[in-house]
Amino acid sequence: MRGTSFFRRNGAAARGIVAGLLGVWALSCHAGTLAADATLWFSQGRPTAEARQAADILAAAAADGLEPRDYDAGDLRRALGQAADGPPLAPEAVNLLDDRLTAAMEHYLADLHGGRVDPRKIHENFAAAPDGQFNPPAYLRAAVAGHDLPEAVRRAAPSFPLYGTLRGALARYRALAGHAAWQAPLPPLPGRKLVSGQAYAGVPALTQRLIALGDLPVGTPAPERYEGAMVDGVKAFQARHGLDADGEIGAGTFAQLNAPVAGRVRQIELTLERLRWTPLLEGPRMIVVNVPEFVLRAYEVHDAHVQVKAEMKVIVGKALDTRTPLFKEDMRFIEFSPYWNVPPSIARAETVPRLRRDPGYFERQGFEFVGGDGKAVTTLSAASLDAVLRGQLRIRQRPGPMNALGDIKFIFPNNDNIYLHHTPSPGLFTRGRRDLSHGCIRVEEPVALASFVLQDTPGWTEARIREAMERGQSSTLRLQQPLPVVLAYGTAIVKADGRVYFFPDIYGLDKVLDEALRQRSASRRTFASAQMHPQLSY
Repeated sequence: MRGTSFFRRNGAAARGIVAGLLGVWALSCHAGTLAADATLWFSQGRPTAEARQAADILAAAAADGLEPRDYDAGDLRRALGQAADGPPLAPEAVNLLDDRLTAAMEHYLADLHGGRVDPRKIHENFAAAPDGQFNPPAYLRAAVAGHDLPEAVRRAAPSFPLYGTLRGALARYRALAGHAAWQAPLPPLPGRKLVSGQAYAGVPALTQRLIALGDLPVGTPAPERYEGAMVDGVKAFQARHGLDADGEIGAGTFAQLNAPVAGRVRQIELTLERLRWTPLLEGPRMIVVNVPEFVLRAYEVHDAHVQVKAEMKVIVGKALDTRTPLFKEDMRFIEFSPYWNVPPSIARAETVPRLRRDPGYFERQGFEFVGGDGKAVTTLSAASLDAVLRGQLRIRQRPGPMNALGDIKFIFPNNDNIYLHHTPSPGLFTRGRRDLSHGCIRVEEPVALASFVLQDTPGWTEARIREAMERGQSSTLRLQQPLPVVLAYGTAIVKADGRVYFFPDIYGLDKVLDEALRQRSASRRTFASAQMHPQLSY
């Protein structure tokens, strides 16, 4: 079975390796193995320094959130160690172990560079990078030939800065798993919520936990009551976990404070996985919306350094029924003082019933009917409402203070008809959880976003942008250069302050990804076991 000694003596070594290597084909669906007379990892029957480096790299795959068992890291490390210390291997045994290590490394490099699952199968519509951009077999052989394997592996990982900072955060949170602060759950709250000045039996444990997380300075003494610096520490914790930072410990904050460290580790691992396929560095300028964070960032890349030029709150699609899809498209137009064409689904389910109950709503909202010929009808009638339900007319909202899109719309054509826009209800941005829309994304600071988009377009000053937004007459501007927009999903990030922030899995996509990865690993190991023990597969 796997994990037993392969090299007690040379003949047994050959037989053991042959048996163990029957499972290699589970790892090498896309891997090209070397010819029998051209080994990559051996010299005169002994593993090379690069072979030992490769074994160490596979054993350390967890540092990137990958699973060492997916690459037979333990067995390979033992086999190579015994091959180095025992009698020289026969040529057949060398070739088999060489092929096995090659296949494992190619698979590891492919996973590290581009991820382990097809994002389109888990509700994330990001296309895989063209095969020609990264060729694991060729990349691996060049790295070994150049005696550059560790550095080549580092270069194969995503280069976006967030990946590196999250990788460091993963190590820190793994170290917390055995910390004394998590040996027992916090005691129950004394009431519905804990506020400043109250007594609480869990103050010492909570102090210890906040210090370990970095939300309180090292050496902060535990107060007799919940007060002072401890309240500030809880506010810092709340800010890092998508909670209202009011310093009061209610059910939501208490649940987050008691969350197992293993769950945080898994959030980081899943976000690292997403960063392998999310297209975040495909141009010098880009707009990225992180849906569960409810935040938009516009950034530029200069000399491989990412500079955030604008950051703002957003409102995204409702988790229950109108989720914002995840994809990348190019922004091509800005529409000032836009019309809002009410989507047919919203018109049928919401607008028409509302107009039947409250006819005055038609005029207050600035609605009109539009036919296939483009002519507008500005009076309400039952016949027109019936025509909307039959698909013969559509409802449109004119530019103005009540327009659902506000006074600007950022268009990146896509199959889901999703776009960025302002809103006549800016008060909604004060809410902590902001999944409130029908799918499109409302932006808090449209002028700042327009200034970023148009910064290289002559004549488009902030004053001109505001004038176009306030004119009340619809006009469309075509961008001189398309600007990539990415709608992404990450429930763990490291911000500029170096602290780790976690956000609720509002769409349940972490659960979907977690299950997909677990099924993939289980399937791979089951197939490998069946190949090693073919009698079990009958």
